[in-house]
Amino acid sequence: MNDDTIRTRFLGRRLIVETPEGTEEYDTQFLVAALLVFIARGSGRIEPEESALMIKLIEDYFDIEGAAALDLITRAMDVLSGKPEVAEQLVQLAKAFSTSEQEAVAVMALKVIAADGRREFAEMEQFKFAMETLSIPPETVHRAFDKYFEETMPGL
Repeated sequence: MNDDTIRTRFLGRRLIVETPEGTEEYDTQFLVAALLVFIARGSGRIEPEESALMIKLIEDYFDIEGAAALDLITRAMDVLSGKPEVAEQLVQLAKAFSTSEQEAVAVMALKVIAADGRREFAEMEQFKFAMETLSIPPETVHRAFDKYFEETMPGL
């Protein structure tokens, strides 16, 4: 952590970061938003289709309003850009995910990759890196691919 950080700790499914400016909290909703932003940025920029889909996916998955989903994504972009040490700590929150949550997160990430109609190599590399970093087992990732194709290409 940088010199400004006093202390980090985990409280259930939340990361608490105490800084001279105050206390910041990050939860698993934030982690999902940050993951999707990380994946979408794999190609160098976030396309409008990816942004719209990230908002919709978070809105639906967490049953929150679109404005709240947009706020999560915006905050995730800010943190990933300006506080990489927090992003490193967020990885620990993934341990709180159940297997079904891991699979759902992987499916959302795959949908974001495909949102702009292109499956770019860089985004797939980001996906692979994220799954490994979050310790999502290969068999869970495989089920996520199966579910993604089942949802997007029914009848194949």
